[in-house]
Amino acid sequence: MMNATAEILKHKIESFTPELLETLARMVEKLEMQNRFSVPQFQMDEVLYRIQFHNENPKTKLDFYENISELEKNIA
Repeated sequence: MMNATAEILKHKIESFTPELLETLARMVEKLEMQNRFSVPQFQMDEVLYRIQFHNENPKTKLDFYENISELEKNIA
């Protein structure tokens, strides 16, 4: 599914004018910058740590509710 979507986007982008490509590139850069600064790194590290721990210890409870709520507040 993801590959098909990527191929569709690739085909559409290839037909853009140079001006439209430049505009799209600027928009993507802004989105990338916003995503980088939206979630503090320590929260991302904590989520990754919990997922890795749960993968190694599948019988443990994977509870993200409080942290996800905090992340949603920070992102909103």
